[in-house]
Amino acid sequence: MFDSHLFYKRRLSAHIKELGRYLRYILNGHMVIVLFFLISTLAVYYRQALDDLPSNFPTALVIGVLFGLVASYSPVRTLLKEPDLVFIITAEDKMSAYFRNTLIYSFVIQLYLILLIAAALGPLFFASYPERTGSIYLLTLLVLLIIKIGNLFANWWMLKVRDKNIRLLDAFVRIILNITIFYFVIRGDVMFAGITTFIFVIIFLYDYYYSKKQIGINWELLIEKDQHRLQAFYRFVNMFADVPHLKVRVKKRQWLVRLVTNSVPFHNKNSYDYLYRITFVRSGEYIGMYFRLLVIGGLFIFFVPNMWLKVILSILFLYLSTFQMMTLYHHHRVNIWLDLYPVEMSERKRAIMKILYQLSIVQTILFALVIVLTQEYLGFVIALIGGLLFSFVFISGYVKNKLE
Repeated sequence: MFDSHLFYKRRLSAHIKELGRYLRYILNGHMVIVLFFLISTLAVYYRQALDDLPSNFPTALVIGVLFGLVASYSPVRTLLKEPDLVFIITAEDKMSAYFRNTLIYSFVIQLYLILLIAAALGPLFFASYPERTGSIYLLTLLVLLIIKIGNLFANWWMLKVRDKNIRLLDAFVRIILNITIFYFVIRGDVMFAGITTFIFVIIFLYDYYYSKKQIGINWELLIEKDQHRLQAFYRFVNMFADVPHLKVRVKKRQWLVRLVTNSVPFHNKNSYDYLYRITFVRSGEYIGMYFRLLVIGGLFIFFVPNMWLKVILSILFLYLSTFQMMTLYHHHRVNIWLDLYPVEMSERKRAIMKILYQLSIVQTILFALVIVLTQEYLGFVIALIGGLLFSFVFISGYVKNKLE
């Protein structure tokens, strides 16, 4: 007889074991030191910003938006896999215990996000409302937990709905309501907070009623959602170590491919130059990561007031980006057709180092230009020269040795 509770325990055990294996790569990696440095820097300037907080700062709006988004983000981790569509679907009427456990697990693993956002916004709340006690903030967090649970159940019920437009509309309405509820709660407007909460309850009950009209479980959507989140986790881990389960996403981006390959001469020795350029452009994991680090690093550099810290951050993000782009060299390691290239291995190493130099130079120049926007002209010169020197030393030394 099929026991869905036992099946869930086995699936959860395998899932936690896999997560633990990948988390060891993250916690032992260089990124932890970098993140610790960035968080420490943010904490220092956050404390200084609170000391100079203007009286008209929209604290209620900021906290309301962040609390509302945290409450709205309540995905259900079902831990389902693609073979379940064939082998488990026949036991659909016996899966109630399994899905009940997934709801509990989904809520528990999302508590860390609530704790982080509550710890981060607590100082802002008390700096803006010094007359309010800690018990009021704790009561607000209790409301956040309740609304979070409500959104989790609403998301689960809407997963039974096959019409994507209805699901999107429902999610949008609940996000607006969640933000509005916490905006009024933070402001202390009890009446308006009660009215918006009542509207949320109506939407909540409607979702339950509407889901009851749906026939069966939408297995395809559940598996698609869970696999999408799992692949997002794999892409994150791939920043620290190779992930064999990662599915590579390829996009055409024809105009961008033409832009980066037009200057590559049509010769055998340039085969890998062409290959690495189109791989960088067409594979979302590289170009996406590169531009994310570029934007995040640019924002840090722009808003940090200290010139030397701007220079350090520019080199720090340059290191992160170059380190991540190194994986381009191993991207086609399982492609046996590359062994047929009439090209020496030394050309392959030369090509990867060349594209890393080009990407790091572009990033160095852009970071230096961001420093110019803050009118730190000495910092511009130091960041430009320091970034170019770092790129040369890091790629010619560390990267070259790793390719041996």
